[in-house]
Amino acid sequence: MFRPFYAFVGLRYTRVKRKNHFISFISLMSVLGIALGVGVLIAVLSVMNGFNKEIRAQMLSGTPHITVGVLGEALSNWQPLIKTIKSYPNVKGAAPYIFNQGMISSLHSGRVQGVLIRGIDPKQINDVYPLGEHLVKGSLQALKAGSFGIIVGRALANNFGLTINDKVSLITPEASVTPAGILPRIKRFTVVGIFEIGDLYDDKQVFIDLKDADKLFRMQGTVNGIQLKVNDELEAPMIARDLQRRLQQDYWVMDWTQEFGSFFRALQIQKTVMAFILLLIIAVAAFNLVSSLVMMVADKRSDIAILRTLGASRKSIMGIFIAQGGLIGIFGTVLGVVFGLILALNVTALANTIQEIFNVELVSKDVYLVGFLPSEIHTLDVLCIALLALVMSFLATLYPAWRAASIQPAEALRYE
Repeated sequence: MFRPFYAFVGLRYTRVKRKNHFISFISLMSVLGIALGVGVLIAVLSVMNGFNKEIRAQMLSGTPHITVGVLGEALSNWQPLIKTIKSYPNVKGAAPYIFNQGMISSLHSGRVQGVLIRGIDPKQINDVYPLGEHLVKGSLQALKAGSFGIIVGRALANNFGLTINDKVSLITPEASVTPAGILPRIKRFTVVGIFEIGDLYDDKQVFIDLKDADKLFRMQGTVNGIQLKVNDELEAPMIARDLQRRLQQDYWVMDWTQEFGSFFRALQIQKTVMAFILLLIIAVAAFNLVSSLVMMVADKRSDIAILRTLGASRKSIMGIFIAQGGLIGIFGTVLGVVFGLILALNVTALANTIQEIFNVELVSKDVYLVGFLPSEIHTLDVLCIALLALVMSFLATLYPAWRAASIQPAEALRYE
C-alpha cells in the first residue's frame, strides 16, 4: 500500500521505542490532556443542554408557545379568529383564555395569598399545554361552567391545607359598590383538582372555567386573548413574526421567548463561557504537544540531517512531524469523544449513585428547578469540539515542524 514518505517516517517515529522516556511521557500526557479536555467538554455541554431542555419543558408545561390579543382591549368575536389561526401551518392547537390577578383565601387555614387567575376552556386546554397530565388529584372534567370549580397547584394546596371539595374564596382587584360602601368582589370556589407542574407555577397560579372567569371579571363574553401551541417550540419566534404580519395591525402576538427569553439567554451565555474555559484544557494539551515535538526534533537532529543529505526536502521534513503530531491529536480526540459520550450517557445514573452513597444532594430542585442531573447530546456540539481539538493539535505541530525543517545537515552532523 502506497504511503507518502513523510507520513511513513512520522508513523514510525510515533511507534518506535524511544531511548528518551521523558519524551514518551510528555507525548502520553499530550494524548491524555486532549482526551480529557474533549471528554469533559462534551459531558459538560451535554449536561447544560439537558438542563436547558428540562427547564424549557417545565416552563412550557403551564405556558402557551404563542399568545394573540388585541391592543388595549379585550378580544370579542374570538371564535372566527381561532379558526383562522388553526389553519396556519405549524399551529398545533389554539384556545381562548382570560387572565387576571387576584387573591385567594381560605377560612380553613386563615391564609391569604396573591395568585394569577387563568380562565380556560377544559375541553381545549390540553391542545395548548398538557394541564390534564399534571393533575395529581381531581380531573379537568370536574371544571364545569356554573359550578365555580377551581384547580390549584400542589404547593399552594399544601400551604393552605387544601384537598378536593374544600372551599376557597377568590378576591378580584375590581370593587363592587354596595350600601355598606365600596367592597372588593369576592366569589367562593370549590377545589376540584390539584396540579403539579413545577415551582414556577404550583404556588402562584390557579385555573377556573372560562365562563366562570367571564362572570368573575365581568368580561361580557370577551376574552383576553388566544393561546397557541406549535409543532416545535423553538420555531415559536419565527411563527409569531409570521402571524403578526398576516394578522391586522390591531393584534399583538407574543411568543414564550419574550417572557422567558432573558433567562434562556443567560443559560446560553453561561454555556458559551463554560465551553471557552474548558477549551483551555485542550489548549494546555496542545502546548504539551508542542513541547514533546520540540524535544523529539532535538532528539532526532542527526536523523533529520541524514534524511536531508539523502535528498529529503524541507517540506518532507515538516510533513514528518506534522504527521506525528497529527496522529497524537487524532488519537487523543477520538479517545476523548468516546470518553465524553460514555460520560454524557451515564452522567444521570452516576450522579444518582453519588447522591445515594454519600447522602448528598448534588442538584436541588429548589435552586435549579430540576431535581436530577439531565443530559442531552447534540451531534453538532460533538463535531465542533472534535474539529476544534484537531485544529489546535494541527497548529501545535507547525512550530516544531518548522524547527525540524530549519536544521542544517552540516551543523547537525559536525560532532556525530
